[in-house]
Amino acid sequence: MHLIIRTILLLLRSRRRSALSIWDPSSIRLRVLLTDIDIAMHMNNGMYFSVFDLGRFDLMVRSGVWRQMRRRGWSPVAAGETISFRKSLQLGQRYTVETRIIGLDERAIYFEQRAVVDGEIHARAYIATRLVSKAGPVGNDEIIRAFGPPPADMVLPEWLHAWRLDTSLPSTRRPAPHAW
Repeated sequence: MHLIIRTILLLLRSRRRSALSIWDPSSIRLRVLLTDIDIAMHMNNGMYFSVFDLGRFDLMVRSGVWRQMRRRGWSPVAAGETISFRKSLQLGQRYTVETRIIGLDERAIYFEQRAVVDGEIHARAYIATRLVSKAGPVGNDEIIRAFGPPPADMVLPEWLHAWRLDTSLPSTRRPAPHAW
């Protein structure tokens, strides 16, 4: 329940912050809460993805994309995520979540997100996302028409495209049987 309240508060605050392009980086300041930590008394590894959701929401709201998505009946979904940790975030510690889109391909929009303290990266994640509607996935042509083209110098790193292909599950239209 605390995440939905935190998300609603962020959505309200982000509306009052300066506007951005969807292709600009965004930054939000957070603090490690009691509900974020695990038995080792540092931020739980799964919480990083939850607070990174907040960073993506901030970028979408400040760029006006969130309103456009809601009007069109589009919802963002994570299709794949990978994270690396460098230093732990401790209870009560202030940090920023830095968020930017680093590219797209025919199947996903890719974000790089970082947890940063005093200019030092503590964790970095790459998230492949999609926009979906009741009719299914929203194509890049439609996304670019709605939000504008990415900067000409934005090129998705080849390793990230390969990571997505190498780790993806079959389409929902194909079987994905469970067998060890």
